[in-house]
Amino acid sequence: MSRLRRKQQGDVVQRDEALTDLETDKVILEVAAPVAGVLVEICLPAGSEVKAGDVLARIETDAAGVQTDVVQAAEPAATPAPEVKQAVIAETQPMPQTAPVSVQSAAPAKVATPAVASPSPCLPERNERRVQMTRLRQRIAERLKEAQNTAAMLTTFNEINMAPVMELRTKYQERFQKEHGVKLGFMSFFTKAVCQALKVYTLVNASIDGRDVVYHDYYDIGMAVSSERGLVVPIMRNADRMSFAEIEKQIADFGKRANSLELTLEEMEGGTFTISNGGIFGSLLSTPILNPPQSGVLGLHKIQERPIAENGQVVIRPMMYVALSYDHRIIDGREAVSFLKAVKDALEDPARLLLEL
Repeated sequence: MSRLRRKQQGDVVQRDEALTDLETDKVILEVAAPVAGVLVEICLPAGSEVKAGDVLARIETDAAGVQTDVVQAAEPAATPAPEVKQAVIAETQPMPQTAPVSVQSAAPAKVATPAVASPSPCLPERNERRVQMTRLRQRIAERLKEAQNTAAMLTTFNEINMAPVMELRTKYQERFQKEHGVKLGFMSFFTKAVCQALKVYTLVNASIDGRDVVYHDYYDIGMAVSSERGLVVPIMRNADRMSFAEIEKQIADFGKRANSLELTLEEMEGGTFTISNGGIFGSLLSTPILNPPQSGVLGLHKIQERPIAENGQVVIRPMMYVALSYDHRIIDGREAVSFLKAVKDALEDPARLLLEL
């Protein structure tokens, strides 16, 4: 749910009160009233694409009919990331007539209108709807296609016996939650294991820039989060220096703010490696796609009890398939397989994560 706030023509507005939201390819930008008054004109309908200098609405500020223009020429200071290329009025209802509002954008706007198929006299109605893709969904599509077109992407698989981690969580969950105010999840274990493995297999944490390989001596881990607007990947900076509790709190915060549209552009820029957990939706096995210019992404999946051979005996264990997609241009199979094996070994003996062995 977008939680977009709207005012209608004729409504009384207060200074700094939210009028509408403009959707870019990554975030929602709030447009506020610069003055108190009455909305007297809506200049652009909902769904329109706008460019710098475009007037969105007008506000009448006094009984004499004086009107004030509302102009927004840049993003809020809280997100001083790259320039916004295009903004879309992210609403399906008519937009309030506020003073002229403009945002930085590049292309003129188009408004999507629903298309309905004509019913056949012999068949039941077969309706169709045409809805314009959000800027975020367009950007996701562009980046996924970019990864396929530029990287020599390959995926290697393994499986992890999650019993040791599950036993550790069961033993300390209550105490951990009481001490830190957050549950001890699986993602903190995987984040720790990934950072530990990246320190050994540095190419997996590297990226290609032209003809150069850029090695990163820091570990900024992207956490793929599914929101109601689509998949976003906020970055956990210096994840190797964070405690289990700090990681769990950061992940919970990302998930909360992704759905409330509060993540900033700055929080989603950069990153040296990504973890994507499809297991929360029940995925048993998949091949994750790289997040350019990163060279590796780890896909986690559903934990499922399966029979395995252990010391010559068939036993039932909670197993998880894991997948590492990597850029074969700079990472050879040996490094990729060894990296994934290092993650597996750390999770199957979690004491090594605490001792950093």
